[in-house]
Amino acid sequence: MAEIRIQNVDALGKPLGQYSHMTRVKGAQETLYIAGMLAPGEDFDTQCTGVFRQIETALKSAGANWGNAVQFTTYLVHSQDIPKFMAWRLREFPKLFPDGKYPPNTLLIIDRLVQEQFLVEVQAIAAL
Repeated sequence: MAEIRIQNVDALGKPLGQYSHMTRVKGAQETLYIAGMLAPGEDFDTQCTGVFRQIETALKSAGANWGNAVQFTTYLVHSQDIPKFMAWRLREFPKLFPDGKYPPNTLLIIDRLVQEQFLVEVQAIAAL
């Protein structure tokens, strides 16, 4: 298994949420790239929960878990959903990452996703 170190750099300041500045992976024999996941739902929280469930399913299918995640890229359709996303991560990430080492996350606001009903999409990279 890869040696994964998730860390922050003091000179970069404190992260603005549940993410870290960097992930350092040593000895990874394999890297898993998970396409952007979408999930149906009437509201942002429901979709966000579904998206991360799908990522977890993808991780498990490769014999991995949240501890293998090394980076996320998150796409939101509405900038007004940033506080909802931050609140979701504040509530849920400690359950997914009980050691408090949250993978880096790039957050992008885009015009729309593949279908208009989708509010959030997340892609992930994991080291196996």
